[in-house]
Amino acid sequence: MNLDLLLPDLVPRIAAIRRDIHAHPELAFGEHRTAGVVAEFLEGLGLEVFRGIARTGVVARLVLGSGKGRSIGLRADMDALPLDELNAFDHRSRHEGRMHACGHDGHTALLLGAAAALSRLAGGGELAGCDGIVHFIFQPAEEHEGGGELMVQEGLFQRFPMEKVFGLHNWPGMDTGYFGIMDGPVMAGADRFEIVVTGRGGHAAMPHQATDTIVAASALVQALQTVVARTMDPQDAAVVSVTRFHAGHADNILPEEAVLGGTVRCFRPELQDAIEVAIRRICDGIAAAHGVSIRFNPERGYPPTFNDPEAAALCRAAAAAIVGEDKVHPDLKPSMGAEDFAYLARAVPGCYVWLGNGPGVGGCMLHSPHYDFNDEVIPLGIRYWVALARHCLRADNTEVAA
Repeated sequence: MNLDLLLPDLVPRIAAIRRDIHAHPELAFGEHRTAGVVAEFLEGLGLEVFRGIARTGVVARLVLGSGKGRSIGLRADMDALPLDELNAFDHRSRHEGRMHACGHDGHTALLLGAAAALSRLAGGGELAGCDGIVHFIFQPAEEHEGGGELMVQEGLFQRFPMEKVFGLHNWPGMDTGYFGIMDGPVMAGADRFEIVVTGRGGHAAMPHQATDTIVAASALVQALQTVVARTMDPQDAAVVSVTRFHAGHADNILPEEAVLGGTVRCFRPELQDAIEVAIRRICDGIAAAHGVSIRFNPERGYPPTFNDPEAAALCRAAAAAIVGEDKVHPDLKPSMGAEDFAYLARAVPGCYVWLGNGPGVGGCMLHSPHYDFNDEVIPLGIRYWVALARHCLRADNTEVAA
């Protein structure tokens, strides 16, 4: 049996599962139905399945050969976004305010397809000479809630020892059949902040009797634009964006309080520290200049995601084996988006790969209410995971070394 013979029957099954998951989206740590679908499918393959990891996560284990060789992890995320879907196709979300707008339904389906293919191929054919263990990691709560961090905290890598861990994300705007696999930073760290400006409220017609929080907060928004432009090395990529500004509720009242919120993105932990210091300094200066008090509340989010060069080389070799080297991009610019695969890749060497999802037609980009995962990439995604397992677990790794 080889993969070419398996795919004609397997791909429609996986596409149907993907669309079923899309129609029944579940938010972070609420992926009970999705986890059930995943676990039952894996159990049907005869794999050893572990449920309830990081609340709703699932891990399955496949032993190849003696199981004494290398051990790797392949990870997919399962949660959806709090978003109303605007698509009209049959598998659109059936739940108001929930939508698979980032393709986690596709990631889950691809990994299920890989588990099915690797299970069928175990012991011969394309996996001849492979020895070791493949862990299939279905992670909850990637969107903001840090399910990856909780998995690591609960001892994922102690219960299931792995030498390397691998992740994949569909990438709208990149043509199908192409991969982005870079060394070093691939996704940014993402911190959040809230800033509360407190002054003295009063009548809008008598501003001299008040301390205007809106003017102070507006000055703060402008000053924060200098954090990156004037305090960071121009060769260090970073973003400071104010995304919320709430103050007042009447036309004739100067409000006592104004509240700002936003995000910080960068690729180095040292920059996260430096940006926090710079924002705090600006807040102190604006407070003194405008006679208000300012409370700065930073919140550290996901750390930057770094690809281990050795792990990335394995991924590039696997991708090139199925699409050719000319369709594997090793030098794309990293994304300012964030990803909690970073927690897994901090614990063991890892690599996070972008898989072309095709052009983002009609605004069909990540986190758009018009988004849908491209089922045409299902065969390629399964082939990639199988090729990666083969490259990692072969006793003779000469093809990668070459």
